[in-house]
Amino acid sequence: MGWWGKLLGGTFGFMLGGPIGALLGAVMGHQIDKGLNVARLEGPELDADQRELIQTAFFTATFSVMGHIAKADGQVTRDEIEIAEALMQQMALDAEQRKLAMALFQQGKRADFDLAGVLDQFKHQLGRQRNLLRIFIEVQVQVALSDGVMHSAEEKILLQVCKHLGFRQAEYRAIIYLVKASGHFAGEQRQGRKPSAATSAATINDAYELLGVDKSASDSDVKKAYRRMLSRHHPDKLVSKGLPEEMMKVAADKTFQIKQAYDMIKKARGM
Repeated sequence: MGWWGKLLGGTFGFMLGGPIGALLGAVMGHQIDKGLNVARLEGPELDADQRELIQTAFFTATFSVMGHIAKADGQVTRDEIEIAEALMQQMALDAEQRKLAMALFQQGKRADFDLAGVLDQFKHQLGRQRNLLRIFIEVQVQVALSDGVMHSAEEKILLQVCKHLGFRQAEYRAIIYLVKASGHFAGEQRQGRKPSAATSAATINDAYELLGVDKSASDSDVKKAYRRMLSRHHPDKLVSKGLPEEMMKVAADKTFQIKQAYDMIKKARGM
């Protein structure tokens, strides 16, 4: 039946307690036992119930924390609402799923939103699935940058997010560069016109940043960076570890960008 079917069906016997379960209960009108034990997932292979548990936690944490970050600077802007709606569209959510996503977004805006509790439970639930945690942070950074400015209040929350999920500040900065480069690169690729010399230089710079490698890197290091980024964002691998199937298109789009960036660098280097 999948995580969404079990969520709608109210079969929470194996589902989430704690702050994440409380969020779901608040938006769906269910009483969820806060005392449920949540097993940490240590092994590389997940059974169906474990994947569905992670998928539910990922969906819940993504949209609620998104709402919290959007509200951080005092008001939710049109850009921030649009980025949330764009993500829902990219995920091809149906009407019920969109309703739940927006309700979670609204929960995240509340003054009593338990950010630390949600993040700690989210990390505990995902266990060693670090690439999923990274995708989660990338989405939140994208929301914060949606209006073109990283406000200090937003950054404060993002640093909290990274700390709770076990990411160092250096890793956070690398994700910032990645998200910015991804936005610039995608924008240039969408325009489809012949770029000027200055635009071409900026685009190739974005391509290197998208791969997380310096322009002075060797061809071998560029290849390694490409493979590393591809592995981190490969949709099939991520879904097998618990990324909601609805977010597969998000990961696939990033993978496509990574491949385009690598092709551009190869062409520029004559590789």
